[in-house]
Amino acid sequence: MTVERFFELFLQELANNRDLWRYYKFLESPARLHFRQAYFCQRLRYIQQHLPPGGDATRIFDCGCGYATTALFLAMNGVPVRGNTLEFYYEQIPRRLAYWRQFGDVSLLDISYENLFDMEIEPDSFDAIIIQDTLHHLEPINEALGLLHKALRPGGALIAIEENGHNIIQNAKLFLQRGNRRVITIHDEKLQKDILLGNENIRSVAAWRALFAQAGFRFDAESVEYIRYLLPWQTHRFANIEELIAREQALQSRWRQEYFFFGINFTATK
Repeated sequence: MTVERFFELFLQELANNRDLWRYYKFLESPARLHFRQAYFCQRLRYIQQHLPPGGDATRIFDCGCGYATTALFLAMNGVPVRGNTLEFYYEQIPRRLAYWRQFGDVSLLDISYENLFDMEIEPDSFDAIIIQDTLHHLEPINEALGLLHKALRPGGALIAIEENGHNIIQNAKLFLQRGNRRVITIHDEKLQKDILLGNENIRSVAAWRALFAQAGFRFDAESVEYIRYLLPWQTHRFANIEELIAREQALQSRWRQEYFFFGINFTATK
């Protein structure tokens, strides 16, 4: 299933499940659809392009999978995925599986309510680990990266999809929201325990490179991709997302990438 077809079916799912709207806002504003769709599709394409070959023999761990959207996309393409999630996300998983069962084999998914630090994962268990919008939540980060490194097979890839910690606008927004409280403790009612949580503790590419090196990963500098530059009100004039993406990529310079692109994608190998 292509990313484009998956997105079409995803919009149909959203139209019938408003409980997902607290996170996915695609149907709230038609004027911002291209803005949000481009970001969504670019990130899925990046994951698809950087997965190791192997198809249904590939062992994937989707760490902090949230509502399991990326895991569902992979399942629709015949790839088995193990994922973990917390909080309110898990409640939506059964309803989502019921919907996507029409289009692919959802039995390929193994989604559990677990904290990464409590999971029992054998060493060298996975060919690839996807960690999307989750790295900035993992604390202690050094311990988390150590666990992920242990879980990867030699030569395996960790695919990271993150916000750019050097983005000036996002940094200002987050400072107004949480000040410098970058790490907090929350209580998980289901697990009945306190959990240390990165409070939108986003970092720059350079900061991630250093942390991954400390954990024993080989950071792939050539894999780094910066995405989403234009602001919402600048994107509605494009006929489709391909025009929008092409325009943003044409605007890339080292200075723009570092301080004004919102998203960063990168891989690291064991």
